[in-house]
Amino acid sequence: MLPFRLALTFLLIAANTVVHVAPLLLVALLKVMLPFPRMRALCNPLLTGLAESWIGFNSWMWDAFTDTRLNVQGAAELRADGHYLVLANHQSWVDILVLQKVFNRRIPLLRFFLKRQLFWVPLLGMAWWALDFPFMGRYTPKQIARNPALAGRDIDVTRRACEKFRAIPVAIMNFVEGTRFTAAKHARQSSPYRHLLKPKSGGVAFVLDAMGQGLQAILDVSIAYPAGSPSLLDLLAGRIPEVRVQVRQHPIPADLVGGDYQNDRDFRIRFQHWMNGLWREKDAALGELLGAAPAPPPD
Repeated sequence: MLPFRLALTFLLIAANTVVHVAPLLLVALLKVMLPFPRMRALCNPLLTGLAESWIGFNSWMWDAFTDTRLNVQGAAELRADGHYLVLANHQSWVDILVLQKVFNRRIPLLRFFLKRQLFWVPLLGMAWWALDFPFMGRYTPKQIARNPALAGRDIDVTRRACEKFRAIPVAIMNFVEGTRFTAAKHARQSSPYRHLLKPKSGGVAFVLDAMGQGLQAILDVSIAYPAGSPSLLDLLAGRIPEVRVQVRQHPIPADLVGGDYQNDRDFRIRFQHWMNGLWREKDAALGELLGAAPAPPPD
């Protein structure tokens, strides 16, 4: 029975993607061809609506094909026309589906900063491009040492993306740890947090610098899996009993907007101190989420 369910789920996911991405790319092509900014702006609600419809169908499949319970705290008083910076911990690709299910049509479409290689994912890469998802090089220290000019490229991408986002309702998504949590990475970092890797503050600082005045709040999202970090296959196979999510809203810290994170050492230290404090609170929140009694496994 499980192989049949998995085959049906993959077929529906593929069909859902083709049905939504094809018209999305047509609208994106029309947007590129239109001569005036106001005319191009008229395409944005169509593009966003198609993306939200695609996410909505995926969320329906979550409910229809799994018994996974989603327990969400603190997601009230959200605005679909708001401007948010969304920060979350990262353990699994399931995190993205959780975030989309929690926030779809409750806040603006989540825009992720993606690795440049993901542009070549069939259909989805072009869809992310059409929706103005920023593609980052994410260069290693060794690459930057060999070619120092690479150091500023991702900053430029961030600034250009934020310029586009100022004109529309937006939720900018940042996995602050920069990679998925594993026990090996946690040990290698000697992370001071029990459930988290060390936060990388630079990306958050660049977003606040570029559009801090245009953001209304930070949504701090803690995602916990009481049964252990899952894979996408675990979700599709119904092997995740429960996902627990806590959403906390924070005001944009006025004293951290518009600073020079790269060149101002005092500002960088102050920003990292704030980020580390936020991360200590998140680590405690994850401890509480994981400490509650787990849901019984699906039948």
